[in-house]
Amino acid sequence: MSVESCRIDLWLWRARFAKTRSLAASMVEKGAIRLTHNGVQTRLDKPSRSVHPGDEVLFAQGGRLVAVRVVQTGERRGPPEEARALYEALD
Repeated sequence: MSVESCRIDLWLWRARFAKTRSLAASMVEKGAIRLTHNGVQTRLDKPSRSVHPGDEVLFAQGGRLVAVRVVQTGERRGPPEEARALYEALD
């Protein structure tokens, strides 16, 4: 059984929360991303940290907090419809 996972910077880019992968990496390095994995919330500091389906990601974007649950890691950066399938919004 293989556990599906992906780098957080790659996932943020694939899910279209960042225009480039380097922008996604700088969001992580600034400490702007919080990840809840197995009920434990941590502030991410390295773009190489893994994200798994079921994890919750919290960050500020455009002056508001964005909270999403990772549904899948994705294969590529696709069109917006494909990107929205990678997560579900948490209210």
